[in-house]
Amino acid sequence: MLLSSGKTSWANKAEAKIELPEGAAKGAEVPIRVTVIHNANSYFHHIDWVWIKFNEQEIARWEFTASNRPEGETFTREIKYRVEGEGEIKAKASCNVHGSAGEVAVKIG
Repeated sequence: MLLSSGKTSWANKAEAKIELPEGAAKGAEVPIRVTVIHNANSYFHHIDWVWIKFNEQEIARWEFTASNRPEGETFTREIKYRVEGEGEIKAKASCNVHGSAGEVAVKIG
């Protein structure tokens, strides 16, 4: 038997956005904020993981499960990272059902 609520359900891939302070100087510790946007946060449909990379090296990762979900459909994670030169910060999030909308990247230095 198939039950329907009458509402249209749109599949949505997890999306990440990066926020950095302007003009990070070499050697400075800067906050890197990643906001994740996803239209579900239930036991069966939630964010699976989020990572941040600097020059292709993973510097932070958060894993989620059905019983350990993020606090909402939109949420933010922040780390402090020491900038030792020019580079590229990337972030990506993935939904356990629909996957990811892809990486986002910001150049620094």
